[in-house]
Amino acid sequence: MSKRNGASSMDTENLDWIEVEHINDLPEGRVKTVTVRTVSICLSHFDGQWAAMDNHCPHQGGPLGEGSIETGVDGNCWIRCPWHGWDFDPLTGAPPGGHADSGQTLYPVEIRDDAILVGLEPAPTHTRTVTDLMAETMVNWGVKRVFGIVGHSNLGLSDAIRLRVLDGELAYVGVRHEGAAAFAASAYGKLTGIPAACLTIAGPGATNLLTGLWDAKVDRAPVLALTGQVQTQVFGPGAFQDIDLKSAFDAVTRFSQPVLSTSNHAELMSLACRTALVERDVAHLIFPDDIQTLPSDAEAGTVDGRISGSVVIPSDDDIEAAAAMIGNAKRPIVIVGHGAFSARKAIVEFAEKLGAPVLTTFKAKGLIPDAHPNAAGVLGRSGTPIASWLMNETDLIIALGSSFANHTGIERSKPIIQVDFERMQLGKFHPVALPVWGEIGAFCAAIAPRISRPDDRADQVAELVERWRIWRAEKASRLGEERGQGVHSAAIFSVLSEVCPDDAVIAVDVGNNTYSFGRYFETKGQRVLMSGYLGSIGFAFPAAIGAWSATQDFAEFAGRKIVSISGDGGFGQYPMDFTTAVKHGMDITHILLNNGELGKISKEQRAGEWPVWETNLHNPSFAAFATLCCGHGQSVVQADALKEAIVDALAYEGPALVEVMTDPELV
Repeated sequence: MSKRNGASSMDTENLDWIEVEHINDLPEGRVKTVTVRTVSICLSHFDGQWAAMDNHCPHQGGPLGEGSIETGVDGNCWIRCPWHGWDFDPLTGAPPGGHADSGQTLYPVEIRDDAILVGLEPAPTHTRTVTDLMAETMVNWGVKRVFGIVGHSNLGLSDAIRLRVLDGELAYVGVRHEGAAAFAASAYGKLTGIPAACLTIAGPGATNLLTGLWDAKVDRAPVLALTGQVQTQVFGPGAFQDIDLKSAFDAVTRFSQPVLSTSNHAELMSLACRTALVERDVAHLIFPDDIQTLPSDAEAGTVDGRISGSVVIPSDDDIEAAAAMIGNAKRPIVIVGHGAFSARKAIVEFAEKLGAPVLTTFKAKGLIPDAHPNAAGVLGRSGTPIASWLMNETDLIIALGSSFANHTGIERSKPIIQVDFERMQLGKFHPVALPVWGEIGAFCAAIAPRISRPDDRADQVAELVERWRIWRAEKASRLGEERGQGVHSAAIFSVLSEVCPDDAVIAVDVGNNTYSFGRYFETKGQRVLMSGYLGSIGFAFPAAIGAWSATQDFAEFAGRKIVSISGDGGFGQYPMDFTTAVKHGMDITHILLNNGELGKISKEQRAGEWPVWETNLHNPSFAAFATLCCGHGQSVVQADALKEAIVDALAYEGPALVEVMTDPELV
């Protein structure tokens, strides 16, 4: 049995009839917003009849389905817009007069077996738009992933991304905070070398990206930022959420441009992608709302003929000079930074031939596994006494891809050979004995035939065995320091060193938890991601989202376990994105060191002879929170429960959180 209501004069023979509700879902005298395909409709039930009209009030687009049916002064009943009170007849769509030239568009309604169906014209063929063209260009340049939030000023762009997702050319992760999108994209770029995009609306959505984009910029990670913007006709006067996004993003981007109707749209996106890839930096495009849906029949841009080879080969003179310095050294050491990661195999072979210890900066932790005979651990504030001892004893430093940050502790008074493919990094902070411009791998390949190990050179590899024995005994002794006020961080990273998969990707945060990770965790081939030069609290878990996404997009990372580590302060920055991980079934294990305070800041206050003030935190049970989010959550209060809890979390197929109650003094 069927009953037809509304738009009775419309030809309904060729309509698509789409079920939207059950009659029991909308009581008499009520209105409701429903979406039919992509059409927003105000559904009403009045005087025993059902009607459907365009949901957008002609005044300012207010949602009529969020309004109500009201009795006017004329005694008639009207659907009243919740924004400014404009009225429309619920059965005809006509206004009472004075504020619109014509009534609202009505759609026919049928009741079939107590189901409410709305009739729509057959869906028109999609008209290709400017943003379709630009999304196609993104795909052609190798962009595979978008992180972001869909909103009112990016809907046209979002739809273009949606179509690429439906075609399997892009993947999308909807986050809960734009800052998490930027950090996820930054980590994705650090891990893969390929830019991911982060998508936001205008105004506050766009500005929420800035911290994560600065992280990408200073760590040289390629990222593509796509921000919505208000319509071009209201630029400047102070429209809702209208801010000068180009000026706001200029300092953090290498490339930032608005997309206008007269732009060469394919070329604009190509330039953005090229800048992100070649410069390893942030590129930004601003999409005014009215430009996003303009039709376009232009060809999408491609990468063909736009990217050259990137190998910079050191000069023969530099190689000859470096070989001479190395040949005369009795205790050479190799220090590698994050910039050398792609050449790690060549570096290890070079160090083995040289018989030299390999020290890493904190950002390069894991470049050489700690179990390797030439490995000497991390140098600097987050490092080991092994690396510090070798730094003191060396007579030649070979620095490969290191930026000489002040946290690293490279002794400037020692003779230094510095190799980097960026000329501005050479001798950036102080003169070095020999600056060498070139790719790290090319340097290692060129110098390997010219070096040997002199007979009178110290056997530093044998010394490393003893130094590791001393340090491991020291670490074991610290496990006995527990004071009954929480687990020692050394115990956490001792267990994690034992059970973490060798090929895991580990995202770390900042604070005492990260210093302890650098000091105590022994790598076996894991890849470490961090907010290196920005040092932003809250990085770890969003970075894990980015890293997990890379495991879905690139075969070389497929199947690798994602682990993230933070304190309670760091996880508290973006906790709701744990639900993002649950929604997408992300296989992430998060280790949370909960000491109830911003422990590193407390230490800095004490060290500076300041009173400890406002570093204490009021926390929920993070383990219970993870469980409430439909993930795995477990709390640990004793060191002897650590191994079982972490093993269980690693085995869980989805987001898991292990909350360890730690002593803020034992780091």
